[in-house]
Amino acid sequence: MPRHRYLQELHYFFFSQNFSDGIKTTIGVLLPSLVAAYYGQMSMGFSLSLGAICVSLADSPGPVAHKRNGMLVSMVLGAVVGLLTGYARPYVMLLGLEILVLSFVCSMFLVYGMRASFIGLAALLVMILTLAHPLEPSQVPTYSLLILAGGIWYAVLSLFSAQIMPYRQTQQNLADGIREVAKFLRIKAEFYNPSSDLEEQYRKLVTQQVVVNEKQDTVREMLFKSRLVVKDSTRTGRTLFMIFVDMVDLYEQITAIHYDYTALRTKFASSGVLARIVALIQEYAQELEQIAKAVQVNQQYTGTREDLAQKLEKLQQAIDQVEQQHPDVQTLVLRKIFVNFKVMAERVQSVQTYLREGAVQDKEFAPTVHYAPFIQHQNLDPQIFLNNLTLQSSVFRFSFRMAVVSLVAFVLTKLFPYGQHSYWVLLTVVFILKPGFSLTKQRNYQRLLGTLVGSFVGILVLWLVEDATLRFLLLVFFMVGTYSVQRINYVWSVLFMTPFVLLVFSFLGSSGLAVVQERVLDTLVGCGIAFLASYLIFPNWEAKQMKTFLSAALQANLGYLQMLSKTSVSELEYKLARKDVYVSSANLSAAFQRMASEPKNKQRKKQEMYELVVLNHILSSFIATMARAACLTRHSCCQKSTGKL
Repeated sequence: MPRHRYLQELHYFFFSQNFSDGIKTTIGVLLPSLVAAYYGQMSMGFSLSLGAICVSLADSPGPVAHKRNGMLVSMVLGAVVGLLTGYARPYVMLLGLEILVLSFVCSMFLVYGMRASFIGLAALLVMILTLAHPLEPSQVPTYSLLILAGGIWYAVLSLFSAQIMPYRQTQQNLADGIREVAKFLRIKAEFYNPSSDLEEQYRKLVTQQVVVNEKQDTVREMLFKSRLVVKDSTRTGRTLFMIFVDMVDLYEQITAIHYDYTALRTKFASSGVLARIVALIQEYAQELEQIAKAVQVNQQYTGTREDLAQKLEKLQQAIDQVEQQHPDVQTLVLRKIFVNFKVMAERVQSVQTYLREGAVQDKEFAPTVHYAPFIQHQNLDPQIFLNNLTLQSSVFRFSFRMAVVSLVAFVLTKLFPYGQHSYWVLLTVVFILKPGFSLTKQRNYQRLLGTLVGSFVGILVLWLVEDATLRFLLLVFFMVGTYSVQRINYVWSVLFMTPFVLLVFSFLGSSGLAVVQERVLDTLVGCGIAFLASYLIFPNWEAKQMKTFLSAALQANLGYLQMLSKTSVSELEYKLARKDVYVSSANLSAAFQRMASEPKNKQRKKQEMYELVVLNHILSSFIATMARAACLTRHSCCQKSTGKL
């Protein structure tokens, strides 16, 4: 990667939601301990910080109302779990029963979505860390109330930051989505590069499709569930909304572009026009990245409208030159590519206009009427929980697996005690074990790598740095790093976390080397238990699910195609069908990726499945091209959007 690209990535990271959330979480978790330590109440500070950590897990990206409700449930549940564990701790049998039941119930929260699963994970974290906190029965109520107080402190901090910067998270998430579309576009550019491997590019494309879909869903939820957009309709809210609408349309146009790239390369590789096309697509991607930067840092866009027009003109000249030099070669496909670029340029310029001038008030701007079908509303009916208490439910199998391995990890550390922090085995199991084998396998590798490298860094820091103030500053640095990258790179998160933990224990008087040895051993044991459990206890192999995902993708494409036979198609109907295609295709691609990382003897017809995933993508592209043409010709529903996504 060129040096300027590294600088761009660093700049983007430091203005990203992940970094701002990392700073917020560090303040929320560290400040109570610092204040308590100042007054000589270190134990009280740890309890407050535990409550803050617990609630921070529920503070995942999303609408403020959802975050508020999630944090409220998390702080209450954390206090209750702290109370139960504190009283059960002296009784090994009772504590084992609590671990078994809570591990199962909290893992079942996954049926209510990812935020609920984080709440369950936070409750398990409180349970595990309470095991390492000796308490007299008379101290348990105070300990529980301190966890609650720490959670309240963090929730107030989070909601206050959202209040003073109401659009900040939406801007950051929208910028993330634009950057992922730019990456998708860069991958598409390589299809025109004669030296690139087409099969490898298809693999990258379907992988990136999953990421783009996830980012767009996050932004869609934040926009359509935000009072400032759907009710107050402020100028900033309208601008963000309209930028998102155009970006979704632009992504559709990119997705709809598909040609016989093998034939295209054979015919025009020597003409030099393909190199022009690749360069122009890279310029489009660069332009999108500049737009993302402007959205993210809330700055006025500084690009010029003429840039894309000039570059398009150069491409047209290159196509004309090919026609003149090779009059016997059919260049219609190059003309089609040029038209596609022209349409894309119009969308990009529209977004540039919004960034410069903002979205004007529009009488037709009424997202309250149109947004509901595009977002998922999480049903919290208790019956959903009960309906999933069956072996046919993947969540039930995962929860059963979690309960068994948590109990096994607890019993193992009781039978073979090693060191003072054997609860790290249980902690590793809870954070490593995931519903699918592939993700558990990936987390195992990431946890081990991050722990080993982080341990080396931590020992180096303790050996070289003796000044307490400098050690504290490094502790803050590693803490911010841990919380900043925990959602985007688990290896780096663990790598930062390990020296952070070592520095904490160094302030408590523990030997760095002894803590490192124990942490590495406990991590190895925990990873081993989680890996074996994901393979042996009700495993969830993706090959069994592939038919379901493939059927859903084909049904979505069929619905998209059937619009062409209708005499009247509304914009809402068209875009709902388009969204179904994107979601189902992304789900199919994600399932294939998971299957590809599972043991070979558990994979079924991997090559055939890969070809079906690619063919599904090509089919979606062709249907999108026909659907847009039909809408533009007959119904005008694909003309400039008026705020109905």
